[in-house]
Amino acid sequence: MAGCTECFSTGHVANRSTDFHPKLDEDDDDELLRYIWKEYLHPKQYEWVLIVAYIIVFFVSLLGNSLGNLFAVWKNRNMRTVTNYFIVNLSFADILVTIICLPASLVVDITETWFFGKTLCKIVPYLQTVSVSVSVLTLSSIAHDRWYVICHPLMFKSTAQRARKNIVFIWLVSCIIMIPQAIVMECSSLVPELTNKTSLFTVCDEHWGVDIYPKVYHICFFIVTYLAPLCLMVLAYIQICHKLWCQQIPGSTSVLHKKFKTFRCSSPSAGSGESVRVRTSTVCAEIKQVRARRKTARMLMVVLFVFALCYLPISVLNIMKRVFGTFKNSNDRETIYAWFTFSHWLIYANSAANPIIYNFLSGKFRGEFKAAFTCHWCGHGQSGSQKTRMRASTDSRKSLSTQLHNMDSVSRISDQIV
Repeated sequence: MAGCTECFSTGHVANRSTDFHPKLDEDDDDELLRYIWKEYLHPKQYEWVLIVAYIIVFFVSLLGNSLGNLFAVWKNRNMRTVTNYFIVNLSFADILVTIICLPASLVVDITETWFFGKTLCKIVPYLQTVSVSVSVLTLSSIAHDRWYVICHPLMFKSTAQRARKNIVFIWLVSCIIMIPQAIVMECSSLVPELTNKTSLFTVCDEHWGVDIYPKVYHICFFIVTYLAPLCLMVLAYIQICHKLWCQQIPGSTSVLHKKFKTFRCSSPSAGSGESVRVRTSTVCAEIKQVRARRKTARMLMVVLFVFALCYLPISVLNIMKRVFGTFKNSNDRETIYAWFTFSHWLIYANSAANPIIYNFLSGKFRGEFKAAFTCHWCGHGQSGSQKTRMRASTDSRKSLSTQLHNMDSVSRISDQIV
């Protein structure tokens, strides 16, 4: 994830302009501009594909994160859980980067020119890195919250108020630690001979002054915002999976099963039927809770995996370029340019992928997502949302009633055998 400012820098293809110098001595500006259009500005075949991919990601991310996530949690009070608060914060960061950074990144990747001036050269990359920091800190907070709730339920009380405070803290920290990124971003001309003729080949890139500073900064950025949080989150989810799939949650299901077995094997009494029914209901509720936690953990692990996968290429390419200077003497500029362009698109594709993951792996988000679209396009969203929630509630009651009936039957058979 380090090096998101590469989205706004054409420095990785600077040597592509070396073939441009023979044209700089010609006096005919029209011929010069025609040459620039043909060789540099006119999109190539794969760049047309890139434009279409950017447009798709833009609309999917905007609609999915706003209607599918923000609207769903805001409309339905039952969805205002701690995890969903963090998911909403993640969606807000995705919307921010989609609206502000994606169009600028597309223009820069196609034209290799920064058209937006000195002020936006500092603001846009800064907001990009802030949104990245918010995303990784939010995912870390989700993993931290789930780890305590599932692995150490008696040590930590997860509340919505605490989640809101954590979200404010995440934004404050992200805005502060990314200030150096705004300071070092400056506009410069890639080909000084064209400065007075055209704004083409203007680059928004980092200017540190001393070579050692960018190396130290980008190594620390990579470790702090990608490698270290990712390792900690992987360890947390490994323990969560071990607890949910290999063990019982302390103090809940295992104890209830033991008590239920003890009660079932005892001699029947006059009011045993009602007691068995109450105990069975409690056991079923605990089993349902474990299953719900497994679904949530599965969804969050997929979100984390997609996040790590989408930000891995730009992180590796940035370290290779900024720290090791790998691409300075390379002759295959077109391939390097294509890799950087694809890695930029992956950053925004991650923003579009999150609502799709929620829609596939969460029944509640899926129902609210459909209701949100119904409300947006047909004007009947409220009734649709209510019907969806009523249907989900009815299905849940039917499922619980079926479980209770089955376990009551088993209990009666066991009592008869005793």
